[in-house]
Amino acid sequence: MIRIFLILSFVFGIALSSYAQETNKQNTQNQKSLETNGTPFTIKDGKSEPFNQLTEFEEHVIKKKGTERPFTGEYDDHYESGTYICKQCNAPLYRSDDKFDGHCGWPSFDDEIKGSVKRRKDFGGYRIEILCANCDGHLGHEFKGERFTAKNTRHCVNSVSMNFIPEGEPLPVKLKK
Repeated sequence: MIRIFLILSFVFGIALSSYAQETNKQNTQNQKSLETNGTPFTIKDGKSEPFNQLTEFEEHVIKKKGTERPFTGEYDDHYESGTYICKQCNAPLYRSDDKFDGHCGWPSFDDEIKGSVKRRKDFGGYRIEILCANCDGHLGHEFKGERFTAKNTRHCVNSVSMNFIPEGEPLPVKLKK
């Protein structure tokens, strides 16, 4: 009986890992298809929203305040020069100069582009949630006092909440409500 339980647990773990890898693959494909011209709209339940269309997983993180597994995100170990923008509305959020290795499994930044991020207490009241100031999309959480950088702040951001625009390429139009 214990062997069957262990075998089933092992098989379930492999299946879950495969799902996470497929999700990251889909997120990479979505990044490549980001429109920089025109204004994409999401049609949901017969209503149009003036934002980029999201995958089911992106919606889980951005709209329902979910999170991606640590060390699985596209931008955790990404250090090219450029700008990180909101996946939902294209608002510029972070500059690559403010990114650092927080050793936490998610992209870490010690500063945001002025006025791009807003903060509020998380559901339990213990953490500070960070959201896109333009569309209220969930980005992650802010931590202070860890002394990783001179600014003593870490924005722990889900890769799936952002797109990256390399330096020298035009930023897409910021979509508004």
